[in-house]
Amino acid sequence: MCGIMGYIGAGKAVPVIVDGLSKLEYRGYDSAGICIFQDGKLKITKKKGRLTEMVQALGDFPLANLGIGHTRWATHGVPSDRNAHPHADCKGRIAVVHNGIIENYASLRKTLTAEGHKFQSDTDTEVISHLVEKFYEDSLEEAVRKTLKVLEGSYAMAVVCADQPDIIIAAKKDSPLIVGLGEGENYLASDIPAILGRTNRVYILEDQEFVVLTRDHVAITDFAGNPVSKEVFEVTWDPVAAEKGGFEHFMLKEIHEQPAALRDTMRGTIKEGLVDLSDFGIDDICDGVQKIYIVACGTAYHAGLVGRTIIENMALIPVETDIASEFRYRDVLWHPRSLMIVISQSGETADTLAVLREAKRNGVKVLAVTNVVGSSVAREADRVIYTHAGPEIAVASTKAYSTQLLVMYLLGLHLARIRRTRPEARLAQLAASLNCIDQGVEEVLSQQDKIRQLAEKYQGVQDTFFLGRGLDYSVAMEGALKLKEISYVHAEAYAAGELKHGPLALIDEGVPVLALITQDCLVDKTMSNIKEVKARGAVVVAICKENLQEACQECDEQILLPDIEQFLAPIISVVPLQIFSYYMAIFRGADVDKPRNLAKSVTVE
Repeated sequence: MCGIMGYIGAGKAVPVIVDGLSKLEYRGYDSAGICIFQDGKLKITKKKGRLTEMVQALGDFPLANLGIGHTRWATHGVPSDRNAHPHADCKGRIAVVHNGIIENYASLRKTLTAEGHKFQSDTDTEVISHLVEKFYEDSLEEAVRKTLKVLEGSYAMAVVCADQPDIIIAAKKDSPLIVGLGEGENYLASDIPAILGRTNRVYILEDQEFVVLTRDHVAITDFAGNPVSKEVFEVTWDPVAAEKGGFEHFMLKEIHEQPAALRDTMRGTIKEGLVDLSDFGIDDICDGVQKIYIVACGTAYHAGLVGRTIIENMALIPVETDIASEFRYRDVLWHPRSLMIVISQSGETADTLAVLREAKRNGVKVLAVTNVVGSSVAREADRVIYTHAGPEIAVASTKAYSTQLLVMYLLGLHLARIRRTRPEARLAQLAASLNCIDQGVEEVLSQQDKIRQLAEKYQGVQDTFFLGRGLDYSVAMEGALKLKEISYVHAEAYAAGELKHGPLALIDEGVPVLALITQDCLVDKTMSNIKEVKARGAVVVAICKENLQEACQECDEQILLPDIEQFLAPIISVVPLQIFSYYMAIFRGADVDKPRNLAKSVTVE
């Protein structure tokens, strides 16, 4: 996610803020900006691109004792100078930096525009500065409090005002924010690494906490103004470890960020109890569609396989899923009323882009699912649904994949609603289950130690197999890919019913087989296949739902999943496979975050 850094004190604000932002670069960003108080007014400098470009535009560090800075990962509006933070009000008297998403920004912007406010960017954040301007009389604190009452969504924000250059106002809801405590100076940041080296004493803010910072004092209240008593947290991490939030590797951190990423992607998609993506502007290209192509590469392709099942089951539209590098060289029999869905974490995948362009040349509308605003896929597609996974640093995708899965479910349920292909009660039930899917992921994360022990037990193997039927088979493919990517263990995924058609010849004494068992309607068939591999000496690790535990008793090991609706199981069942792959790589001494021969974004064919 984006980075925030603020400073107030007797020292020079600019070098402190620039240094703090540089320590947050690992989070990923597309632009940077800073606002300082100098010569009686606010001075804002912001640039698209790297932090160094903003610093160059700023010139010699000016003298200032107060400032706020930001590195932006675009969500609303393409990366550009004008969309970079900080954002000011009409008079340049108030400035805001913000992480998160203001869900009701469109209606707020419409109202503010009618009242005469002039907007300079395409962002959701800018409504905050204009709201503060609207409510400001003689107290910045009161103006921000009034602003919070009309905002919907998530935010960590910092606000400054030229009329009150001795305070910084901050507020938190859903997005992280911390206060660093100094002597005669105080700091504000979105993550601890930004302030390490300057102080190790911090307040970690909780949701709906409001802060007034001066150089000598930090006052924390709730949104209603009631004082909040907090304990000082003493940071003992070294700076490198702090960038990873205390986790040993980015991959493990990103695995644990999945509940939050799912919540962020889910936010604003349910209306009156049903999934409704109308605000994404996709209804016109979905109207009358009789066939859907889903095309992607690698992990994104596996998300597409789940998407195929979901959309066909829910919306009753035939779906064809293919690997982009294969699809682009086919003589495709384009359906006259078809839709292309392309999935890409980076939005720059070369083969996926080629397919997108070929579809458009053939008059087919394209819907993109990507994590990066302003990417090539996002720009060239007819419509876009963004995942909100935040920057993913590790090469092996985890949270980007789970949010792609979520979007597939959301899209399937939305299409079913507008096409009226499934009873509304069923759609409401699935929407409610999706809305709390993050809790199921958290339950699986609590079993990390058990999964670690399994990885330690099997770390010396050279071959593994993953089995599943239906949706479980799609997840098995992703599990095998993860293990290959980062631990360099040979792993193959098979539809369980295909064992007798060749793969069974590879099963030998002691070979681990990871079997996914989440589909209640297929458990007996899957267990029949498991008995076949056990009869040939395989060791079977079952990833099964709690309600199927008794049916899986013949397996050697069990990793239990919450008793979730079988249709939604892939979002949860992939998590233990991610953790298992991670620890297998650790025990085998592999470079987890940067596996050999692989790159995060594949921009060549």
